Amino acid sequence: MAHKVVTGPESDASLERSAERVPPLPGRLAAELRRVVGADGVITDPGALLVYESDGLTVYRVRPRAVVFPRGTEQVAAVVRLLADAGVPFVPRGAGTGLSGGALALEGSVVLSLARMNRILSIDPVNRRARVEPGVVNARLSRAAAPYGLHYAPDPSSQAACTIGGNVAENAGGPHCLKYGATTNHVTGLTVVLPDGEVLELGGAGERVGYDLIGLFVGSEGTFGVATEIEVKLLPLPEAVETLLAIFDRVEDASRAVSAIIAEGLLPAALEMIDQGTIRAVEASVYAAGLPTDAAAALIVEFDGPRAGLAAEAEQARRICEREGAREVRRATTAAERERLWQGRKKAFGAMGRVAPDLAVQDAVVPRTRLPEILNKVYEIGARYGIRVTNVFHAGDGNLHPNILFDRRDADEVQRVKRASEEIMRACVEAGGSITGEHGVGLDKREYMGLIFGDEELEAMCAVRRVFNPRGLANPGKVLPVRVCREWVGPATHEASAAVPAGAGGAGGA
Repeated sequence: MAHKVVTGPESDASLERSAERVPPLPGRLAAELRRVVGADGVITDPGALLVYESDGLTVYRVRPRAVVFPRGTEQVAAVVRLLADAGVPFVPRGAGTGLSGGALALEGSVVLSLARMNRILSIDPVNRRARVEPGVVNARLSRAAAPYGLHYAPDPSSQAACTIGGNVAENAGGPHCLKYGATTNHVTGLTVVLPDGEVLELGGAGERVGYDLIGLFVGSEGTFGVATEIEVKLLPLPEAVETLLAIFDRVEDASRAVSAIIAEGLLPAALEMIDQGTIRAVEASVYAAGLPTDAAAALIVEFDGPRAGLAAEAEQARRICEREGAREVRRATTAAERERLWQGRKKAFGAMGRVAPDLAVQDAVVPRTRLPEILNKVYEIGARYGIRVTNVFHAGDGNLHPNILFDRRDADEVQRVKRASEEIMRACVEAGGSITGEHGVGLDKREYMGLIFGDEELEAMCAVRRVFNPRGLANPGKVLPVRVCREWVGPATHEASAAVPAGAGGAGGA
């Protein structure tokens, strides 16, 4: 039987109505799950399930059939086996901070929450490794490693809340991925539960041989299975840090400064841009960082590493910014000043809550040299659709984060947000970019995959997914367009919006 699937935010009310029609979990299955994880480890109450209807992208809302909280690899495997035997799909979930609809319980899924698997299992300071459970909060790992003079480099803006398991699923980055790379560059081993309950060990101590299955699994967005233990690299804390704040009266000048800094051979640890709309939201909030609200844009430029020569690199960056039109360049002279600047940057998304009740954060990537052109295009698209768009993003690697502010209770505005988002994506791809840098594809951008891949490439990806997930039980309906990879055909549990005509996807060969 063909199903209608959510592909856009144009029918949020339809999603909410359809969620009411998701049948409850069979009583016997619920009882078996409770036997595995304990009486307090399964949520089926409709009111309690409201919390799990969406991730950080609130425009999509689908209620799960249940939420299960395992406490270790053995429990995850037992839960997954029970669900597989019953033919019930599941979606792994960390802290729910994702921004692509990746943690939505499509097709009547059960949410497999990893929040209670939050132990740091070991820290090996000699070999600079840590082994953690997926529910460990990102920033907590660096705090635990700090007494050994080490830290965990990937630092998403949500690092105070997001989890290592979620970072693995999305291949998360953060401001400092310009120098240190994204999550995939730091994972050395995984314990994985496949969608049939089988437990695999990927990588780990010693040299890797054969195919890089860790690299394949990281960024698979929960569609290959569940990572239950994660081994990561730890890096030495830098000997010194130099942090600059450059203030510009024109966004175009700030954009040119970004390209010029990289073109002159400098490699900052981070190179971030904040526009005027974001500055004003931050400065009106508890996260105020002392940024001038009349500025069109600000750059945070940070260098770290050995003390020798670091100040000279920062001075070179200062001169470049001034040459490109910066009216002022400040240097953080204390750790407190640096921390205040970064708080203003990393809490910017939270500060947007003062401006509008809902926020859609896009995540396209463009060549650095095209930043001035594409930023102007983004603002033009927002103005044309009558919606407010601000920008705060990883400028050093061209990873744009247009923030579209709206109220999802306004159906017409939601429609405009969807159309504007699609135009922004198309503009970035046409400029030689991509549809995501670190937030994943999830549900929100799966239909954009055809902008950068042909059907043969998408079908090859689907074939890889079937190796891990042949029945389509792990996070169905995500990443790949349903017209190419319709892997899950189960009981008709609910309908969602009709953006894709019924029957547009076949059985997918799985």
